[in-house]
Amino acid sequence: MAAHRSERGDMKRTRLVVLAGLVLVVGAAVFGVPQSRTSAQTAPKGVPQYELDPSWPPKLPNNWIIGVPTWVAVDRHDHVWVLHRPRTAAPEQRANAAPAVIEFDPKGKFLQAWGGPGPGFDWPDTEHGIFVDGKDRVWITGINPRAGADVGTRNDDMLLKFTKAGKFLQQIGGRDVSGGNKDTKNPHQSAEVFVYAKTNEAFVADGYGNRRVWVIDADSGAHKRMWGAF
Repeated sequence: MAAHRSERGDMKRTRLVVLAGLVLVVGAAVFGVPQSRTSAQTAPKGVPQYELDPSWPPKLPNNWIIGVPTWVAVDRHDHVWVLHRPRTAAPEQRANAAPAVIEFDPKGKFLQAWGGPGPGFDWPDTEHGIFVDGKDRVWITGINPRAGADVGTRNDDMLLKFTKAGKFLQQIGGRDVSGGNKDTKNPHQSAEVFVYAKTNEAFVADGYGNRRVWVIDADSGAHKRMWGAF
């Protein structure tokens, strides 16, 4: 148990470092930090030394702001996808929160934004992971009631799949349905998904509620195997 806590602590610290960088980048765009051009410097031993480019991305349309950013994905077109939590925006600015999923081109140009509750699926109360597979399908995970998002105690026991344009395709699992580590139909507060194109398998980091790697068919969602649960 102590080892698990240590590993989870290390993972959280690493994620905090990565997300802090994203907050600086997006925050610079949203709140109008003066633009300047920076580039990676090369250290004497050849290790790149990266600097923040506050001009990326440009300001969002509609006076949108973002809440807590949780994950960044890059698709096969080199487009950058940002997932954030609109509910975490400051109360006085929440009405201007951008939709949860935001797409940028490689130069940082805003392309589209979508996401949030809709008919036919259970949108996570606490957004967490995003992945765009080789078929341009966008996968979304959630981890409520973790992370202190103050949106209730319902469990995000679902994986969602959408087209790039935000059309709903499939839900695997649901709200408050997990049967634990032995469950072969439902996740439980999953952190992230990765789709391995050669075998068309989705590898689910099902580790906030459960303690396992869960492998499913990337099209049907059918259980294939799992490990780390016991």
